[in-house]
Amino acid sequence: MRDCLIQEAKTLIQLSRVQRITSVFFGGGTPSLASPFTIAAVLDTISQCAYLAEGTEVSLEANPISGDALRLAEFQKAGVNRLSIGIQSLDDAELELLGRNHTAGDALKTLEEARKLFPSRVSIDLIFGLPGQTVASWVQGLEQLLAVCDDHISLYQLTLERGTSLFKQVHQGFLPMPDPDVVAEMYDSARHILQNAGFRQYEVSNFARNGALSTHNLSYWQGSQYIGLGPGAHGRFVPWADGKIHRESRIQTLEPDIWMKEVLAFGHGTRKRTVLSELDILEEVLMLGLRMDTGITHQHWLHFAPNLSLWNVFGESEEVKELVEHGLLLLDNRGLRCSWKGLAVLDSLLLTLLSQLQQAWAEKAKAFSGP
Repeated sequence: MRDCLIQEAKTLIQLSRVQRITSVFFGGGTPSLASPFTIAAVLDTISQCAYLAEGTEVSLEANPISGDALRLAEFQKAGVNRLSIGIQSLDDAELELLGRNHTAGDALKTLEEARKLFPSRVSIDLIFGLPGQTVASWVQGLEQLLAVCDDHISLYQLTLERGTSLFKQVHQGFLPMPDPDVVAEMYDSARHILQNAGFRQYEVSNFARNGALSTHNLSYWQGSQYIGLGPGAHGRFVPWADGKIHRESRIQTLEPDIWMKEVLAFGHGTRKRTVLSELDILEEVLMLGLRMDTGITHQHWLHFAPNLSLWNVFGESEEVKELVEHGLLLLDNRGLRCSWKGLAVLDSLLLTLLSQLQQAWAEKAKAFSGP
């Protein structure tokens, strides 16, 4: 596995002809189960293939039971300088429901050790909207964590994955899901609690204080190119070395054994490549950019659409004006962004905004094609 990760890193970095790597994120599954030597070897390969400045953000997702002090210190020596810990809950019954193999005690111990090694660079993940969960129990757990957490918190609403025991229990009626209004209240309560604790909601699900924003995640939301390595990884980059000039969406083979065979045979395990049109990229820029509290600046948008400004797309739309009047959206000289109120209902706003973008793009294409 280590050899294949090294080979795929070499192949894809060379394919992209990228000169500088701005962040590295070991995530998806439980990378803290990997050997620190594997992490070090991958980072060494990346630094050989492109410029990786000292101090560049290198994050690792860690499971509480695979994150004892000695192991975390080994990851730090390997080059990791930021941790994301999947705590999910401080209620043992909820953790069991989620199929997690750690306890609240494990989570708190790992968090304590992580903060000693990576001060101000430890993020925690929490899940809300669980079966049987109430607003009161959710708030209690969040406030308990606020007493011991670092400067970054990510909140995610539970998504039921088909094929899991939890999915089956809910759909067979053995477990009740919270009412959507209750889930919305959980999210709203958390936003206010975190704001009062000095956290900035810099993205729909992410909160930071003392400037501890995730560089890597910001690159996604700002529409930057990224290379995905390993089984099931996703990437977005231009494969210049293949003579291509358009950005591609790339998905690596999911099954580890098959992925390794493909890497050994071809140098990489890319299963699916999709060329992204200019409209595809703009839609991603819109959907991801509006997840941030800063939204999309005019300058940033024009980088992707030099001939179609935000004013051109949204300035005269009656539907957009209505969203602005309702205090959900702002379109001004800074650019386009959601209000505090609008961030909480972004998905519903995007229906209108994407439709408006597609309409403006079609009109532009028609104008260029002539009568």
